[in-house]
Amino acid sequence: MHSLLITAGVQRWFRQRGGLFSGAYRLGYVCFSVLSLLALLWYTARLPQQQIVLSAGWIAPLQGLLFLYAAIMFVGGLRAYNLSLFLGLRQWRNYRAGQPQSGEPPLCTDGILGLVRHPWYSGGIAFLWSLPGLTDVTLITRTILSVYLVIGTLLEERKLRQSLGPAYKEYCHRVPMLVPWACCRLLKRK
Repeated sequence: MHSLLITAGVQRWFRQRGGLFSGAYRLGYVCFSVLSLLALLWYTARLPQQQIVLSAGWIAPLQGLLFLYAAIMFVGGLRAYNLSLFLGLRQWRNYRAGQPQSGEPPLCTDGILGLVRHPWYSGGIAFLWSLPGLTDVTLITRTILSVYLVIGTLLEERKLRQSLGPAYKEYCHRVPMLVPWACCRLLKRK
């Protein structure tokens, strides 16, 4: 349901309706997304679980590195994205003020977006695997959510290629989708 609600066709349907539909769409989508994720996490936390014991000494430092990476991706994304637009607050304010809704924001390649195209998806995957307390249930949940984030990234890629055209395709050739390999190349050059 989450992926269906963010497709270009559904977004176009809400934009064409205009008014309240257009003004509240993104804000409603974000609220639905957060509530459905919280419901999933609440449900899985209530299931009986068997602890998976990982005795390797390198697991905790790896989890720490994944958490640090996730934090860098999230903070970098916060600096690069227009949070008001992302959450739907700007669209809601525009609707309330009687102003027209704007289309797709322009392509931004500054900051973290110069290293990785989808820092929040990348950080989300890293964050899932940085969490302690691996159980049979959390292993399945983390795997499903990781696959879902990759699928979400691919769907977002398709939408951005359609809406932003050749500029986005060129950006895709320069900047990796989820893992900032270019960052590693920069470190090797120094």
